[in-house]
Amino acid sequence: MTDKPPDIDHDPEDTSPVVGTSRPRLLGVLGPGLITGASDDDPSGIATYSQAGAQFGYGLSWTLVLTYPLMCAVQMIAARVGRTTGHGLAGVLRRHYPNWLLQLLVFLLVVANTINLGADLGAMADAFTLVLPGPPKWLLIVLFSSICVYTQVFLQYTRYVAVLKWLTLVLFAYFAAVMTTNVDWPALATGLVWPKLQWDSSYLTTVVAVFGTTISPYLFFWQAAQEVEDIHTYPNRHRLTRAPDQGAPALARIELDTMVGMAFSNLVALAIMVTAAATLHEHGVTDIQSSSQAAEALRPIAGEFAFLIFALGIIGTGMLAVPVLAGSAAYALGEARKWPVGFSRKWQEAKAFYATVALATLVGMVINFTEIDPIKALYWSAVINGVSAAPVLIAMMLIARRPDIMHGFVIGRTLTVLGWAATLVMAATIAAMVLL
Repeated sequence: MTDKPPDIDHDPEDTSPVVGTSRPRLLGVLGPGLITGASDDDPSGIATYSQAGAQFGYGLSWTLVLTYPLMCAVQMIAARVGRTTGHGLAGVLRRHYPNWLLQLLVFLLVVANTINLGADLGAMADAFTLVLPGPPKWLLIVLFSSICVYTQVFLQYTRYVAVLKWLTLVLFAYFAAVMTTNVDWPALATGLVWPKLQWDSSYLTTVVAVFGTTISPYLFFWQAAQEVEDIHTYPNRHRLTRAPDQGAPALARIELDTMVGMAFSNLVALAIMVTAAATLHEHGVTDIQSSSQAAEALRPIAGEFAFLIFALGIIGTGMLAVPVLAGSAAYALGEARKWPVGFSRKWQEAKAFYATVALATLVGMVINFTEIDPIKALYWSAVINGVSAAPVLIAMMLIARRPDIMHGFVIGRTLTVLGWAATLVMAATIAAMVLL
């Protein structure tokens, strides 16, 4: 099972229009950034955004405006590190920073990702049974887990990426969902640009949850690793430290890809929050514990169509997010352990890497069959993500400013300011978690 190799005479980072048409090669340009942004709206994220809308109406819409430039900055930095050095974040950390720091961050990432993907698998099964009652939940969890592992282990990399790109389309379901509701547009506009801060525990906890959902360490590791994968996949791409002449088109592609991907991510999150605000909040439903509960609560309020597309969206986003969670854990662990890594390798060439993908998914699956409360597990996953986000961001910012690592591609003033702003926001998030 092979694909036609890329045309070596075509620069995959060329963003110019196709000759003879006015259509830009946008689909060719969009890749790691689009997939990363879409995977951020996983079933766990859907639950967070639904709770924010249900409890506070349009009042937390501003969080998605604030996080957009911060998300763009940190994901661009992660992508630039991968494209410039030819190594993922864990690989760069292993080469330039203390081993204890690397091992701690990788451990926290693997634990948080495994818990998170387990919660996503459970949410996908719950959503499926809402749409088509009958199959037992355990069977659905096993089925979804098997599909995710199969696509990662046995599909060729170019086909696997194509599958992930197509899966991003399911997020349009949430735009359809918001169109079925009666949105209070003036209230939404006010919520977007004029925050009404509340100094109480529930409000601050939800703000922390939104920040922690939109800026997560696994997204940094994934996008950096995907840039490295693309270097290995396209014959005419090389790490920028060896081919500095490729810098301008490469950085332009990364910027466009990331900005579009993060915009898509936040617009979907906003659509989910607005749907919950216009329906659940307006009808006094203010406590949402899971994405499937949000879908079920929509049925009597917004109607069967809104319920159906909301539930199907949960399944589709889970199929996108679970492989990203397992894959980012495998990239980080593999680079930390000096294993051959990458989905562009055949499984025989990277057995430990693929075993990590399968094991993380298996452990996440098993969590659903234990006495562990999935809501509490997801909370602790968010806590671990929050605790590890600031140290990862600090390390990433230091890497991106080091000429001995980045050569002539150290980040400029704008990315530096936004990157450190994101770091401060996540540090404040950690402090809020401790104090709340």
